Amino acid sequence: MTELQFNTFKFKVASEDDGVRLDRALSAHPLVGTRSRAAKLIQCGWVRLNGRAAKASHVVHSDEIYDVKIPVDQKSELLPYDFPLDVLFEDKDLLVLNKPAGLVVHPAAGHHQDTLVNALVHQAKDLSMGFSENRPGIVHRLDKDTSGLLVVAKNDFTQSHLSAQFRQKTVHRIYWALVYGPVKQAQGTQQTYLKRHPVDRKKFASERLIPEQTPSGKLAITHFRQIRSHASGVTHLQCQLETGRTHQIRVHLSELGHPILGDEIYGSNSRTKNLKSVELRKLIKQMQRIGLHAAELGFTHPQTGEELMFRSSWPDDLLPLVELLGFS
Repeated sequence: MTELQFNTFKFKVASEDDGVRLDRALSAHPLVGTRSRAAKLIQCGWVRLNGRAAKASHVVHSDEIYDVKIPVDQKSELLPYDFPLDVLFEDKDLLVLNKPAGLVVHPAAGHHQDTLVNALVHQAKDLSMGFSENRPGIVHRLDKDTSGLLVVAKNDFTQSHLSAQFRQKTVHRIYWALVYGPVKQAQGTQQTYLKRHPVDRKKFASERLIPEQTPSGKLAITHFRQIRSHASGVTHLQCQLETGRTHQIRVHLSELGHPILGDEIYGSNSRTKNLKSVELRKLIKQMQRIGLHAAELGFTHPQTGEELMFRSSWPDDLLPLVELLGFS
């Protein structure tokens, strides 16, 4: 393994952060950007006060000065992956691309060097690694079997700024979903707390709260609107995310009784056999993905302040199905 190299800087606590936890205060620094990144630095002993390693729970005081070091130059840990990327926009700070279904975003179990991140290392020579060993530039993600728009940061400032936009819910995100219907509500909102399923650890589920219970899951909010419906019982829904939890749309639509086509984890299999159209059943069974596509993405450019908006049409692997349904 390559020996870590470090950048160092002094972190002075601002007056408005007096009395908060160290990990929270440090997350505001542009080279850190998120609380999880701050916590990792602290956990590794790379944040020191008066020569001693600090704790994340330490309550800071204004004018305290911490010595912080951030590991850099870890690109050699990731092998370049020669995979063609559909890049819609790129400048020195970020790029926006269309992720195909079947491509994992970052290295994980079973996918160590054949991911979007590896493809980025191959293509974007100026990609900043920061101190994220296997997720350089990643500020949000799409499931492996979901296609669509993704923004990637190319430096620490941009990553921090974009991450803040996602936290503050100012990023515009629209998904198209092909679901089993018909949907009774023309539009609505699902607001629940998501956590790991208590039995099947591959799944997530909404937490069932009792009065005055403090939720242990994460708040998830999905707004949905019906675009078109087909006599077969398949519906085209538009979903707008207010939060971005793992499997959020998949869980919310399944719990509404409208699982996404091809989503075997959340119950679409049992619905396919009831479709009358032989051709439709055949196309669904041939799917190597789920019927979910990130169609719109809008955000503020961290450096220029320009409002950027991107749109992506149905991908080629869904077109035969979409055209049969009349949703193209």
